[in-house]
Amino acid sequence: MNDRATRDLYIEQRISNERRSALVAYLLWFFLGFFGAHRFYLGRWFSGLVMLALFGIGSALAFILVGYLPLALVALWWVIDALLIPGMIGRDVRDLRGRLRQGFDA
Repeated sequence: MNDRATRDLYIEQRISNERRSALVAYLLWFFLGFFGAHRFYLGRWFSGLVMLALFGIGSALAFILVGYLPLALVALWWVIDALLIPGMIGRDVRDLRGRLRQGFDA
């Protein structure tokens, strides 16, 4: 094997070891999605915290009917995230591949 093939094999092995699982992401999305757990798992900490905060505020204020707006936003966000999860994982894989290739070129 030449050096380029060895490098590419190493990079793909690292990617397969470090990539996030779509199954785990969807399980977290389905069972704990309103808390933003799937976003925390996928490395989107800020948006996970925003989702968690909106859910908490909405839950705390639901008894005076004001909290239903943040809860509706979280529910809409939750549905849209079902479509975004594969793209998030793919973007992370592309970024990791680029960083690893850049590390070899340096």
